[in-house]
Order: sequence, then C-alpha cells, then structure tokens
Amino acid sequence: MSAAEHPCFSDARLAEIKAVIARYPAAQSALLPVLHMAQDDFGYLSMEAQQLVADVLGIRLMAVREVVTFYTMFREQACGKYLLEVCTNASCMLNGANELASHLCDSLGIKVGETTPDGMFTVTEVECAGACGGAPVVQVNNIYHERVDTAHMDEVIAQARAEGGAA
Repeated sequence: MSAAEHPCFSDARLAEIKAVIARYPAAQSALLPVLHMAQDDFGYLSMEAQQLVADVLGIRLMAVREVVTFYTMFREQACGKYLLEVCTNASCMLNGANELASHLCDSLGIKVGETTPDGMFTVTEVECAGACGGAPVVQVNNIYHERVDTAHMDEVIAQARAEGGAA
C-alpha cells in the first residue's frame, strides 16, 4: 500500500511537528505548517493524510478540511512531476493568463486540474501568486516564471521532456 493510502509521519517529522506546535498557544494553531509538511511528505493531502494531521494536532477532521479546501496551495489529488500553476488573478488575467492556461492545456492535451497520461505535467490555476509586477506568472514546481508567454512555456515543457522528466 502506498503512503497516500496509509500515510505515516516519520519519527524525525513528528519531532519537527512537536517543535512547531510548541511555538503556539494551542496545537491547532500549527495547522498550516503541519499541512505543508504533510504535503511535502506525501505529495498531496489525501483524506487519510488529512485525518493524520487532525489526529496529530488533536483536532476534528472538519477543521483540517476547511483549511485544505479553502487554500489553493493545498492539493487533494496527486499531481504530475511538473506542477504548472498559472496565476489568473487580475493583473495576470489582464496580461494574458487565461490564454496562457488554454495554450498549456491545448499543447499538453489536458484540462485545467488534470495531469498528462505520462504523469509529467499538471496544469492548475491559482488565485494569486503574489507577483503582480511580473504578470503573467506561472509557478513551475514553486519556481516563479514572470512575464511569460506561450513560447517561454513551450520551452519549459520541451526542456522538462528533454531531461527525461528529471526534476
């Protein structure tokens, strides 16, 4: 069974979580950093991973779900080796983000939120990348690409494929 089906934090990660919890007046206050740790460890936040976080923090699963479903930075599904997050907030949208997202999806043969059959690429839209001055912005595995156009993203995809999918 995979870690996504029965996730478990390592002893080292549990020690790190304990240290984070100690910085707050209540364990539930550590929810955001612990969710980030879980997503780093498991790749995404399955229901089982969310339950694990709830158990570790001693809170209800619903409290975890409320946060996971609110923030676009948390993923409930596995994604490709390359996560292409297109900012579609005002500045990016006005500078062509919607067309850029459409181009990415068309060239990869998927829809927003989907992963290519080879597991290499996932395209998502994010509400705000916080880099309005560089609009449009696409994060590729959390690395910002600013003032991008279709040609630049085609190069990113071609380079990823040429590297054989090595991250």
